[in-house]
Amino acid sequence: MPLQPTSPPAGGRAAAADAHDVIEVRGARENNLADISLDVPKRRLTVFTGVSGSGKSSLVFGTIAAESRRLINETYTAFVQGFMPSVGRPDVDALHNLSAAIVVDQERMGANSRSTVGTATDAHAMLRIVFSRLGEPHAGTSSAFSFNNAEGMCPRCEGLGRASRIDLDELLDRDLSLDEGAITVPNFGVGSWYWKVIAGSGLVDPAVKLRDYTERQWDDFLNKPATKVKSSGINTTYEGLLVKVKRLYLDRDTESLQPHIRAFVDRAVTFSACEACGGARLNPAALASRIGGLNIADCAAMQISDLAGFVRGIGEPSVAPLLATLQGTLDSLVEIGLGYLSLDRESTTLSGGEAQRVKMVRHLGSSLTDVTYVFDEPTAGLHPHDIARMNDLLLRLRDKGNTVLVVEHKPETIAIADHVVDLGPGAGTGGGHLCYTGDLAGLRASGTLTGRHLDHRARLREKARRPSGHLTIKGADLHNLKDVDAEIPLSVLTVVTGVAGSGKSSLIHGSLPGRDGVVVVDQSPIRGSRRSNPATYTGLLDAIRAAFAKANGVKPALFSANSEGACPVCKGLGLVYTDLAMMAGVASVCEQCQGRRYTDEVLTYTLRGKDISQVLAMHVDQAREFFTAGQARTVLDRLADVGLGYLGLGQPLTTLSGGERQRLKLATRMAEKAAVYILDEPATGLHLADVDRLLALLDRLVDDGNTVIVIEHHQAVMAHADWIIDLGPGAGADGGEIVFTGTPADLVSGADTLTARHLRDYVGG
Repeated sequence: MPLQPTSPPAGGRAAAADAHDVIEVRGARENNLADISLDVPKRRLTVFTGVSGSGKSSLVFGTIAAESRRLINETYTAFVQGFMPSVGRPDVDALHNLSAAIVVDQERMGANSRSTVGTATDAHAMLRIVFSRLGEPHAGTSSAFSFNNAEGMCPRCEGLGRASRIDLDELLDRDLSLDEGAITVPNFGVGSWYWKVIAGSGLVDPAVKLRDYTERQWDDFLNKPATKVKSSGINTTYEGLLVKVKRLYLDRDTESLQPHIRAFVDRAVTFSACEACGGARLNPAALASRIGGLNIADCAAMQISDLAGFVRGIGEPSVAPLLATLQGTLDSLVEIGLGYLSLDRESTTLSGGEAQRVKMVRHLGSSLTDVTYVFDEPTAGLHPHDIARMNDLLLRLRDKGNTVLVVEHKPETIAIADHVVDLGPGAGTGGGHLCYTGDLAGLRASGTLTGRHLDHRARLREKARRPSGHLTIKGADLHNLKDVDAEIPLSVLTVVTGVAGSGKSSLIHGSLPGRDGVVVVDQSPIRGSRRSNPATYTGLLDAIRAAFAKANGVKPALFSANSEGACPVCKGLGLVYTDLAMMAGVASVCEQCQGRRYTDEVLTYTLRGKDISQVLAMHVDQAREFFTAGQARTVLDRLADVGLGYLGLGQPLTTLSGGERQRLKLATRMAEKAAVYILDEPATGLHLADVDRLLALLDRLVDDGNTVIVIEHHQAVMAHADWIIDLGPGAGADGGEIVFTGTPADLVSGADTLTARHLRDYVGG
């Protein structure tokens, strides 16, 4: 049963009378903020709106939350601060009346497979204590039930629950010698450092084909543990190929690997459940101890909504307080729309939206009040049916006496705000101004871009496109899918929808990637250093460097800040990072190049009156006026098409939001010759006014002869589709079935799924 939003506290929508009841922001200039000043009411729910790049995150995260955290850090001794992350002072004249800020963002949780939903919420720790008290036969203390503790973990898989097998034929070619490139592992090519260590070790002959190695040579080549050797006259450490590959690539979380290495790991390694524990991660003693016929691994594998029912039935007075706390945590997970997860679900497999909601659970039961909670698009990844639940949680945090700041685009969440701050009017250099502050009614009447689009609705297509054929999926049973068959029409726009956990991603990502002509643009993060930026990521810099080289009669390498043209002091970063020992380190603009990244010689070369640093300082729309033709203009047009016209060419990728990174990937993948595009929630992070541009882009992809499949909850995208595949009826074990296929018009007029009800209200409103 959907939760009803609670009513605001008395005077909840009235302006705060006391000066201490507002957070005073004076002269904020962080990133693109244009020296703005405003008052944000405390103990109220404030939603920050505006187009992508308008300055919302710079104000909320980069100014208010950052200064709160910095001031808290300064209360610690210099010695303790030396172990804490460096937080610089934001560019703002004054901030008054701040309270402690807790940021609940969409960053992925956990860095390895030992972090699970259960460990992240402490639910597994509480469950371990329950089993240590009530489990029969008794197995020991709570640590005896921990897969992260030597006392409880399975000795064979060391608590990971799985074993890996490496396909040697993906690592090497036995018919070649080392000199001929027998090793096919990334970064092990002929002449690389890793190759030189192996080839020069004296343990094998680099001119002999691998299939002719002796048994001893083969074992040394593959399995020799780390050993000091002299290779090519240099003292170094030798490791067998399997040992080194396992250490470099397999013992790390795959999300931390570069895409081409991740693809190699996916090809070369197969994972299976540990034979000793069957994937349960625990030793036999822990697995033998049971409550009501179930061991702790059985409980952790249950859907959380089912586990809540099991815990409710234990009813043992000796652990009643602990059971009540555990019950509250499990009920909160169900209430927040995550009842379809299990406690043993690895944190790294959660989407950004799921991770944010799991983090919320820790705060719902907190006794802290007068805290500032900061949320980054908490409705991301939520079906319209679940947004009401999220809204209720935000209101509950407010009603406990907290200040809740939310960066959000969804009108359903803007509608519950006590106070709205609208930034703009545009993005990048065209944004950063305060367009409106006040209540919802005032926003509607304000005439701002957000106000004008608040009640905007996309219409159903008058006539759906006709498919040219179908992509067939048969017997899909990944995760919660129940032997699903599907026919996905070709040459049209198909939207796959359903509540979170209904099986959408399992159906599409589990069945279609890898087929010829299929390009996937998902939400996996872009891996890049401080040197990576939109120009390098899209290949635009190659075209820019070539243009500069041709115009000046020099080689392109001069115009790379990572190569010959780099400033020798800052090595092409534009910043110098200084370690202040126990004090927080600082980054300062390089005095030699003044942040321009290049040598003085390189900056003497110009293209139509601009040097390379001036071109990289342009945003996309400015660069489109500068590059009117050629490959550079083609790339820039794609960036503009996906709504990134405000993005700086040289802006570090580390500063981009999740939605910006995904659209950057989409712009890059559009260059590939594909027949089928799979997009995963492309409306994430888009302002209401930008959704129409996204719909136009999807139309153009289809009109160019492509098939576009979109996994999406946004009702405007659903309404605009030619075809809808709706999964459900619920989440987890209650989902995994196709509950409707057909046109959006048929869904609205004749179906009774959760999606149908909400889309009917949307197009009828």
